[in-house]
Amino acid sequence: MKKKRPTGLVAIVIYKGFVALLLAATSLVLLLALRNHEALVTLSQSYVLEGKLEIIEWSLEKVINVKHSTLKFSGIAMGLYALVTAIESVGLWYERTWAKILVIGLVGISIPPEIYELIKGVTILKLLVFLVNLAVLWYLIRHFYKY
Repeated sequence: MKKKRPTGLVAIVIYKGFVALLLAATSLVLLLALRNHEALVTLSQSYVLEGKLEIIEWSLEKVINVKHSTLKFSGIAMGLYALVTAIESVGLWYERTWAKILVIGLVGISIPPEIYELIKGVTILKLLVFLVNLAVLWYLIRHFYKY
């Protein structure tokens, strides 16, 4: 008979898996931008983008103006963080104590910078991420010894 996992734990695993996918995609985009920097510069100067799709034009300008070393570091760091987040997700799925400790530690460390970012300026996304991370932290601490 299969063991039924708590709903809260399943929700955290899904959230962590989603975050891992977003981080991996971001890492891939940054590293591809680094590899194809000259093509991006050419595209950004193209008349095809003039007055169209402002979000693409804005994004290209941001990526083009970042130093190569910063793109490389950011891409690698995002990739490593995606890997750690995926490991957290799998460990939580199998209800491993080390995974709970890892998630509590990493989420706990992220709370003060998130509060600082909220003080600088509140946005819906910042507030949502802060509240979800706070809920994850609270749930795992509250249910640490239950499973």
